[in-house]
Amino acid sequence: MRSFVVLSVFFFLFLISCSGVAGELKKYRYDDRTFTVVGNIVYHVTKKGETLLDIARAYGLGFNELQLIYPSMDPWIPPIGKKLMVPTMWILPPLRNDGIVLNIPELRLYFFSSRDGTVQTYPVGIGDEGWETPVGTYRIGEKRVKPTWYIPPSLREKYGRSMIPPGPDNPLGDYMMKLAGTSYGIHGTNMPWGVGRLVSHGCIRTYPEHIEVLFPQVKTGTRVDIIYEPIKWGTRNGRIFVEVHPDVYKRIPDFLSYAYEKLKQCPFGRDNVNEARYYLAVKLKNGLPFDVTGSPLKSLDALKGAY
Repeated sequence: MRSFVVLSVFFFLFLISCSGVAGELKKYRYDDRTFTVVGNIVYHVTKKGETLLDIARAYGLGFNELQLIYPSMDPWIPPIGKKLMVPTMWILPPLRNDGIVLNIPELRLYFFSSRDGTVQTYPVGIGDEGWETPVGTYRIGEKRVKPTWYIPPSLREKYGRSMIPPGPDNPLGDYMMKLAGTSYGIHGTNMPWGVGRLVSHGCIRTYPEHIEVLFPQVKTGTRVDIIYEPIKWGTRNGRIFVEVHPDVYKRIPDFLSYAYEKLKQCPFGRDNVNEARYYLAVKLKNGLPFDVTGSPLKSLDALKGAY
């Protein structure tokens, strides 16, 4: 247990050193070999009347990203004057093709541009249990402004109609980018609280202000890769980072064994990883980039109390 506490202190000291300024949507520069961690941790002091959902949206986060850090906090009435860590720092996904990459476990998409070597990143809502968003490689097909939602036959009884015209009742929002050859798409929403949650029938929901930014940039034919990777490795300024997310669709029977295999496959060399810190990140699964630069675990004693 003592090791667990010490490692937690190291972790939070690292985060404090990364604090920055809350701000606007932005592009991040990256390098595939040397700089694959973008953004910085910032802090926010809660004000009267704010909810965690309001705070998440203001910083370009999904609800899940704050909930994972503050699981016991009332999302509707957080304590006033509380200093919150805001996780606006991300390890880029292992697949970085030109276009969109959506990583299901983190409920977040990345828009890569090889033209200027930048990436944008936005939170999303994805398919609920039984309506899981499918992994695979797709292309953007039709793009629609003020789309009409033609309701699939399987959902018409639920909604009591066959279509919903553009307007405040339309769950597609004001912009829709279809995945060619499928019934799915990336679109806005009339329910922003669903971003960062498993809420849809398989489509990918974004905040209205984010789809408004993405829509004119994403051309018809743009590649879209949807992946399922709860553990990501990254590097910045010579340091090694890992980011671990929950297995949201429960597809990994033994997560610890999965994590062990990921450690063996570390692209920066297992010998360069502090394994105690790595397994602490695996335990927490809170989506924060965790500095695991160090040396391999010499004894399992360092993990006592962590599991």
